[in-house]
Amino acid sequence: MPQAPGYVDLQVNGYAGVDFNQDDLSAEDLNHACRQLVDDGVEGVLATIITDEIDLMAARLRRIAEIRANDSLVRKVVWGAHIEGPFINPAPGYVGAHRPGCVRPADPDGMSRLLEAADGLCRLVTLAPENDPGLTVTRMLDDQGVLVSAGHSDASLEQLKAAIDAGLSMFTHVGNGCPMRLERHDNIVQRALSLSPRLWCCFIADGVHVPFVALGNYLRAAGVERSIVVTDAIAAAGLGPGRYELGGQAVEVGDDLVGRFPGDDSHLAGSAATMQRAAENLDKHLLLGNADIEALTSGHARRLIEISRKLAPR
Repeated sequence: MPQAPGYVDLQVNGYAGVDFNQDDLSAEDLNHACRQLVDDGVEGVLATIITDEIDLMAARLRRIAEIRANDSLVRKVVWGAHIEGPFINPAPGYVGAHRPGCVRPADPDGMSRLLEAADGLCRLVTLAPENDPGLTVTRMLDDQGVLVSAGHSDASLEQLKAAIDAGLSMFTHVGNGCPMRLERHDNIVQRALSLSPRLWCCFIADGVHVPFVALGNYLRAAGVERSIVVTDAIAAAGLGPGRYELGGQAVEVGDDLVGRFPGDDSHLAGSAATMQRAAENLDKHLLLGNADIEALTSGHARRLIEISRKLAPR
């Protein structure tokens, strides 16, 4: 399969041994990760900062912004930031690999602190609509040109529809960020897919986060034209099995290239798969054509980030 030019990944927590959520992220670390991303065919990413105390999340966003301002390669590769949490659903299963004790209801002050720390780089925020009272933060982000995505959420159909009316435009890693066992028919996956004409649906295409038979069904339900592939990459991406860190938490990556907390199989903690591997999976296991693969791994994400840039305040 020919490589699509310039993959674009909206969810990268780390890469090539570097955790973007580490407190001591160095300029050399981030430059190294970006060089490896380029070598692996990636043109642009959103550096993803996950749930922690607001002050720690802000410090990590600020550090990425500072490094980016002084490094031309990092500026070329890191197109912005994706803030995933802390305004998600704290219930077991839905909270996933995020720190439950740091999850909190969405509030404009906390969101403003994170946006300020990102210094204009925030392009995407993942939150749970049911944890955004009055959808105040969703409206605030939409007004500022920041893409708002539901994720780690058990929002009702009515809550999702209200959030879309307030500015929600995406759903983060559909089929993940939820318990392994759900109601057969009335569940968050079905609700998200039912609203795909109004939502962009993101999927992790490593074959483990979503088995290929289910991924094929999901893509048919949502439509390739409303879908985006992400990696949810962690520091193990591009390296393989071993023990790594994600925001100070130990993560073990097995032969399936998926992260798990040691001794805990109740949820997954990111992926070591690359975007090139995801594209190969779409070709080999789902038999998609090059045009669809390019749209899923580059074109759609590229378009959404460009829209966010244009709408962001100058």
